[in-house]
Amino acid sequence: MNEDEIREALKKVRVEDVLLQTAATLIDLAARRLGLAEEDGEKQLDQAKLAIDAVRALQPLMTEEQQAALREPLSQLQMAYAREAQAPASAPEEAQESKIWTPPGT
Repeated sequence: MNEDEIREALKKVRVEDVLLQTAATLIDLAARRLGLAEEDGEKQLDQAKLAIDAVRALQPLMTEEQQAALREPLSQLQMAYAREAQAPASAPEEAQESKIWTPPGT
């Protein structure tokens, strides 16, 4: 692809589409940093939280349809993060998985 073709392609790109793609990438990264994929190695809760917070910050800039598409995966990530953040570091993995998350103050 030469420079002129790249310029023409960029003219067709919509910011809304870039926002959605960015949010989808952040959701994927958060899931991986939470260890939700088997091959991802050690959990990185600080990175997961940053990715979750970034998606939440992008949401108001998106269309209602895009926001709706992100609600469920974002909610699942937030629950997984809360579960991991509250779990004792030395608890066996089986105990961490069976723990039920409840909102603070309940």
